[in-house]
Amino acid sequence: MSGIRKQKMIETRNGNTLPAKGKAPKTGNDSAINLVCFSTRLKALYSNWQDLKAEFWGSSDVLVVATPPSSDDLRYLKSSALNVWLLGYEFPETIMIFMNKQIHFLCNQNKASLLEAVRGSAMEAVGVEVVLHVKARFDDGTAQMDALLRAICAQSKSNPIVGYIAREASEGILLEAWAEKLKNSNLQLADITSGFSDLFAVKDHEEVTNVKKAAFLAATVMKNFVVHRLEKVIDEEEKVAHSVLANDTKKAILGLTKLKKGNIDICYPPIFQSGGNFDLWPSASSDDEFLYYKSASAIICAIGCRYNSYCSNVARTFLIDFTPTQGKAYEVLLRAHEAVISALNPGNKVSAAYQAALSVVERDAPELVPNLTKSAGTGIGLEFCESGSSLNAKNDRVLKPGMVFNVTLGFQNLEAQTNNPKSHNFSLLLADIVIVTEKGPDVATALSSKSVKDVAYSLIEVEEEEEEEPPKAKSESNGTENLYSKATLRSDNHVILKEELRRQQLQTLRRNVLARESGKAERAALVSEEKLVIGGNKFKPIKLIDLWIMPTFGGCERKLSGILEAHSNGFLYSTSRPGECVVIMYGNIKHAFFQAAEKEMIAVVHFHLHNHIMVGTKKTKDVQFYAEVTEVVQTLWDGKGEIVEEQWERDRRNKINLDFQNFVNRMNDLWGQTQFKGLNLEFDQPLMELGFCGVPYQTSAFIVPTSSCLVELIKNPCLVVILSEIEIVNLERVGLGQAQANFDMAIMFKDKRNVLRIGSIPSTSLDGIKEWLDTIDIKYYESAAPR
Repeated sequence: MSGIRKQKMIETRNGNTLPAKGKAPKTGNDSAINLVCFSTRLKALYSNWQDLKAEFWGSSDVLVVATPPSSDDLRYLKSSALNVWLLGYEFPETIMIFMNKQIHFLCNQNKASLLEAVRGSAMEAVGVEVVLHVKARFDDGTAQMDALLRAICAQSKSNPIVGYIAREASEGILLEAWAEKLKNSNLQLADITSGFSDLFAVKDHEEVTNVKKAAFLAATVMKNFVVHRLEKVIDEEEKVAHSVLANDTKKAILGLTKLKKGNIDICYPPIFQSGGNFDLWPSASSDDEFLYYKSASAIICAIGCRYNSYCSNVARTFLIDFTPTQGKAYEVLLRAHEAVISALNPGNKVSAAYQAALSVVERDAPELVPNLTKSAGTGIGLEFCESGSSLNAKNDRVLKPGMVFNVTLGFQNLEAQTNNPKSHNFSLLLADIVIVTEKGPDVATALSSKSVKDVAYSLIEVEEEEEEEPPKAKSESNGTENLYSKATLRSDNHVILKEELRRQQLQTLRRNVLARESGKAERAALVSEEKLVIGGNKFKPIKLIDLWIMPTFGGCERKLSGILEAHSNGFLYSTSRPGECVVIMYGNIKHAFFQAAEKEMIAVVHFHLHNHIMVGTKKTKDVQFYAEVTEVVQTLWDGKGEIVEEQWERDRRNKINLDFQNFVNRMNDLWGQTQFKGLNLEFDQPLMELGFCGVPYQTSAFIVPTSSCLVELIKNPCLVVILSEIEIVNLERVGLGQAQANFDMAIMFKDKRNVLRIGSIPSTSLDGIKEWLDTIDIKYYESAAPR
């Protein structure tokens, strides 16, 4: 939910939101007011009031704060925020009056008993006396109100200015009676809403910690619940209403209370929107329409969590097979959103943040300027929307460390090039929690990714008449929609048994029997004369980051990760260390492989080359780039409120596989273009169900066929056997009736120069290997074990 939307809600509901931490607790040691915090914040209140009296506090001599009764409605009140900020609890049906020498409270006996503890702290902190006016249970409080008015007149100058929160309507018998008395008192009244906005704008360490925890909770729910739920709905083609998804998400948030004994709540009902109907205003709600996730659709999700009454917010837009218009709009929005965040540095004016977003849109897509939201968010804390801290073009307040913003930016009412009304109209929305620090902006919701590759999906259409064909990602030749897709969804939902998968993989091999190498050798001979062209013809590099290389560059220092970039005629791999780079020309690639992190703990792209290249001081024809599935932690809450760590290996594995798959898909699309046809390049993938164990060198390895090779890509040295170069295979030491025996595979090549022997293959793999050799039409013989 955006700040601009929440701001309007406050205006239409007189500033109402969720009740803060709850009613004032019963007296007792477990519910005592934190006196150190009370003293510090009381000093801050009086200091701000005295220093900025004319600027923000309406020149008020007295501050009056009246908190209404508790309510189940979604509402935020500055009076309730002051209760929680100063005292640690909400004190409903309570009147507080701050004066130069006294603080008066009008409340019931239970609250008065709790407030007794602050007497000494108030005197020590700012030299004021605490006076308690106790109202009996069935008393209307009239007598106590008269005493309050007399105290105001007695301690202040003649005709004092009384500040109050003008935007909060009086609710309940007590506050209505007080409002009437104040109105008839002939005292001069002034609105002090801006004063409290300025007071709450800069958070102390404890407040920032609460915001960070709330933000982490929101980002965790978005990443680990919402995204997975949406993927399951789309993949299984479920019909689920927006309202159902919202309710499920709310349950997921409230379920976090099991992880931490404390105050966890929602900031607003979760919002899910799709199907052409989008509302970026505060009245937005999750309707009962089904989630729409066909091609060219957009889905907006927004959730907010509260921790110890402090708010957070995160919003993401997910795109399904997006059109060029949608893709461009999202990329512009993403850059504009990042520009807002980058501008949130101490000393800058608040208006500079929105201007940064506007400048990006004016530069990259001026036609979208009318559709840009008029605000880039607002301050956030105890209130979901802190008035006075809106990130708009007119706010000239100066940013300070400790300020926290709900950075929310969107495009409204855009149109895509489709005839379907459910995808023709679309909107985009992004929101993150950002904390202003001395070192720069800190994104507290960074756990939830908003990059294109993590929010864009490509659907797979499964054709019933081609059941043999393994699912492939849909590729469109006239756009860039799927170049950045996060995942391919809607795979065949039927469970494929191991034997059925093996049968399908053998059928795949039959359709790709021995792709010959015609023309490749001649092309490779010219590669040595080529130079890598970087940025040629305005080519935008395709990247894969955080990779290691094998073989290594050498040296005793710890290896560095690097970036693999695909340019117009070759790859460039480099690390941050000078001189550590490798160039691989496309024309020098004989075979390219991609193996996902499934049976192994790494994902690999491997290139088997025509001609040797140098990697550091090593001469090689095999180069691979890989990422390891390392331990990743997700922060949860323990019973003491501390942060603990729990491993989330599956998330890391999925992310690596998706990143690699997206890279491979984009490269296959690139190599499919006319200028690369002669190279006959495409990433080949090992058919794991056809694999077998054996010893090709000195240690056991899992050896796997592909459509054109027999490979082992994990252990060093790797194994790449090109099937078209095999003359004959001899299966040696095959022992009849010996179930536990092993056998060897001797591979003889057409060049008659070498024989490769793979030893110690379990006899249980014999039938599978013979079936595979039959499928690819390679002759083989069997030699019985010697007696």
